[in-house]
Amino acid sequence: MSEFYNLKANLPGDKEYDFEQLKGKVVLVVNVASKCGFTPQYKGLQALHDKYKDKGLVILGFPCNQFAGQEPEDDASIATFCERNHGVTFPLMTKSDVNGDNTNEVYKYLKSQKSGLLGLTRIKWNFEKFLIDKEGKVVNRWASTTTPEAIDAEIASLL
Repeated sequence: MSEFYNLKANLPGDKEYDFEQLKGKVVLVVNVASKCGFTPQYKGLQALHDKYKDKGLVILGFPCNQFAGQEPEDDASIATFCERNHGVTFPLMTKSDVNGDNTNEVYKYLKSQKSGLLGLTRIKWNFEKFLIDKEGKVVNRWASTTTPEAIDAEIASLL
């Protein structure tokens, strides 16, 4: 069994999101921010969620303030912003780090499985994307500049 399913993340309100519930699903994990040039990608992510949620796609957003302070709000404000401005209904975890000494466990694992450009593991900016197949294998990683629409076909092929 994939180590991916042993992971857990924190949801706002002191709740835990257990990745075991993701078995047999295709998962897209994205580090997100509300005040970034890529923030409009929330709409594209929500469109993918709406299109494929009933076919087994789960999108998980990880708010992060490590890139130019572009996610300064608290978890409640982030959720309100995402819902009000982008119609986001997919799960958003609590704000956490994706690089450095306090990197959350999910991002430690994802980066160990799939490096980015030139073999570098560190997350370079908001809205990097990791795609995990139904067996819990990290099959792709995209930079922030890759839009949700550009990965639609690959997601569809895994469902």
